[in-house]
Amino acid sequence: MATYNKRGYKAPKVKDDKMDNDYIEDVNIDEKDSTTAEVFNSLDETASRTEDFVARNQKLILGIVAAAFIAAIAYFLYTKFVVEPKEVDATNEMYVAQKNFQLASDGTASDSLYNLALNGAEGKLGFVKIADEFSGTDAGNLANYYAGMAYLNTGKFDDAITYLDKFSSDDVMLKALALGAIGDAHSQKNQMKEALDFYKKALSSNENDFTTPRFTLKAGKTALALGNKEEALKFFTDIKDKYEATAEAQGIDALIGLAQ
Repeated sequence: MATYNKRGYKAPKVKDDKMDNDYIEDVNIDEKDSTTAEVFNSLDETASRTEDFVARNQKLILGIVAAAFIAAIAYFLYTKFVVEPKEVDATNEMYVAQKNFQLASDGTASDSLYNLALNGAEGKLGFVKIADEFSGTDAGNLANYYAGMAYLNTGKFDDAITYLDKFSSDDVMLKALALGAIGDAHSQKNQMKEALDFYKKALSSNENDFTTPRFTLKAGKTALALGNKEEALKFFTDIKDKYEATAEAQGIDALIGLAQ
């Protein structure tokens, strides 16, 4: 059988799937490039707006920076040349008052020594004036605590509350003692509900083997006096369970019996 080659005839090309895939990939890359370009354009526009804002408000921005710098310098100078020397003066003034307070706490002619601690002696200021004249210093703040405790021990309970309320401290022990002392002052004024509130504040401020059993016992007795036997029982039981080795645990079984 004869075969013929038709002039000009070319065999059809087989469709190349790989080329098509490459083409699709190229299209996808173009789309990513377009998105990336849009992002950069957006960033450029944002940067331009920021630059415009800075340019328009340059004086304002420089003024704010300068004010912050001046404030920082002023604070440094105030601390260095006002607060620190004042702190030293307050500490020097308080030495004699602290000595008299300690002697009074030891039981030696306590009322007269507490009064000297409050009002001053030997040419030095007492806690009352130190708290007033050196307000804002650590020593002035501590003078509020000493004054409050001295007033509490001399039976001036309103003054004790006033000064102890002014006192603040990061020392958890002193903070608990101050709150508990306010509770004592209210208790002496027969303000039992207020006393119980401050005993609870003293307990929640810190837990330790010194102030916690002390104010737990006072809270329990105060709750019992208010007729809150269930609450009193909880306080007394806490002492028996957690602080059996302390002085406050002595006679605790009898108190538990009263609260039951």
